[in-house]
Amino acid sequence: MSQLIVKPESSPNEEGVVIDVTPQSAGWQYVGFQVVKLSEGQMLRRETGDQEICLVLLSGKADVSTAQEQWLGIGERMSVFERKAPYSVYVPSGDSYEVRALTQVELAVCAAPGRGSHPARLIAPQQVGAETRGYGNIERYIHNILPEQEPADSLLVVEVLTPNGHWSSYPPHKHDRDALPEESLLEETYYFRVQPEQGFAIQRVYTDDRSLDETLIVQDGQTVLVPRGYHPVSAPPGYDVYYLNVMAGPTRTWKFHNDPDHAWIMTPPKPAEA
Repeated sequence: MSQLIVKPESSPNEEGVVIDVTPQSAGWQYVGFQVVKLSEGQMLRRETGDQEICLVLLSGKADVSTAQEQWLGIGERMSVFERKAPYSVYVPSGDSYEVRALTQVELAVCAAPGRGSHPARLIAPQQVGAETRGYGNIERYIHNILPEQEPADSLLVVEVLTPNGHWSSYPPHKHDRDALPEESLLEETYYFRVQPEQGFAIQRVYTDDRSLDETLIVQDGQTVLVPRGYHPVSAPPGYDVYYLNVMAGPTRTWKFHNDPDHAWIMTPPKPAEA
């Protein structure tokens, strides 16, 4: 299997962790990512240390508290495929958090270096920017959970639902050069869910010089590391594909560069004349 794919553990550890990506395990500098599965009544307690955290309730309901704040009974959707934006909680560095599951919970723990610049806050569904990108079979649905317009030190967090038979992260784009204002350097993880679960997604990760050139078959519950290069995604016919993106780098801005061979696809076809 490709070293870019992180498979979930067959059973959660004592904290409920099934996916664990650290800068050390990924071979990069900024992004950390975990998926935690909690049973009803189970609790997750941690200090943030020098990391800022975005807790994304992928599914289920929970009580969440930090050193200064508390939010009870948050969470609405029971599946990432419900087309509802999630509840999330931003927790700064130098803080702590506790999650108590009120139902079975699938939780994403997104991490990146923090400076303690912003207080903990709830990100409710109505605060999440929803948009449709693309056209035809590159149309997909976006929830901007923690975009660059909202306060954070390093983290960028977004989720995407790609209907079956469609492509996303398309045309192929990259953000692997610290060359602002044209392009920003951002490491990125993709956490995939597929419906029905026996399906798969296809993701290509490649660079201009093809020193990295992989085509990945990604199954439900797996995570893909994107250290550099272009990284388009395909949802095969019959299988809807969800993914959660976590990005961070030296500058908190998303400036990407489309593959010039495919940039023309961004121009929608003109309607036929009557």
